[in-house]
This record gives sequence, structure tokens and C-alpha cells, in this order.
Amino acid sequence: MNQPPFSDMFGAIIDNTPYMKAIGAYYVGKSEDGITMALPWRADLVGDPETRVVASGVVTALLDNCCGMAVWDKVNEFKPVATLDLRIDYMRPAWPDQELKVTAKCYKLTRSVGFVRAFAYDVTPDDPVAAAQSAFIVSSPVPKPNSGVA
Repeated sequence: MNQPPFSDMFGAIIDNTPYMKAIGAYYVGKSEDGITMALPWRADLVGDPETRVVASGVVTALLDNCCGMAVWDKVNEFKPVATLDLRIDYMRPAWPDQELKVTAKCYKLTRSVGFVRAFAYDVTPDDPVAAAQSAFIVSSPVPKPNSGVA
């Protein structure tokens, strides 16, 4: 029996991740370019009230989360993943009042590491706010110890 893609669960996963839920992030979908998430602009996410630019920590969290989802997409099942390395190049501030999107793609998967590239953008992907390069450790779930019954 064919299993549905693990990415079918991404909306529910994001909706139930406390920080993603708190900032209002949501799953947009999957394409050849990778996994896309979005974050509507909100005043409480602003880092500088004068410029009304979204705080860089919010952008970082969105990039990190989307990169992890891209690894899950490549693995196509739930396995514990954790950020091993995350490098972000900020190219410009996000425009105020604009929804921020992140698209991430796992371009290489080894037995234990997923390598991901991602871009955060507002108006168009051709003018990114930030670019990320990351590596995620992929592990197998630890089996539950048996109850002592032989």
C-alpha cells in the first residue's frame, strides 16, 4: 500500500509547534523549489519600531524550521532531526507590512546528515531578505524499552 507523502502532515506539524504557532507561521506547500512556509507581518514581531522591520530572530527561527521540514520531506518519514549547522546571510531588511516567505530544499541526504539551502523573501524570491545554508543531523527514533515481559 502506498503511503502518502510525509509533507501532507506539515501543516498540522507547524500548527502544533508552539513557537511557529505563536508567531503565526503557516505551511504554504511543496514545489520543485522545496518546502515553503509563510509568516504574515505583525507589529509584535517587529525588531525596530522606527523602521517596522521584522526582528532577525523571527526570520532565523522561520528559516531554521523550514530547513528542518525540508529534511523531513527528503526523508519522507518522521525521524528526529536537529540543527547541526545554520549559516544565514542577511541581505536586506524585510519590507514592513509584507508577508515573509521561506523556501527550503534539502539538496543532499546522507545516512545521518541532510544539507539544505533556503531563502527568505517578501515581495519576490528574486530579491531575498536572507539566504541560509544548513546541515541537520538525522537520527533514528530510539526504540522504547520493553516492559520487562520476556
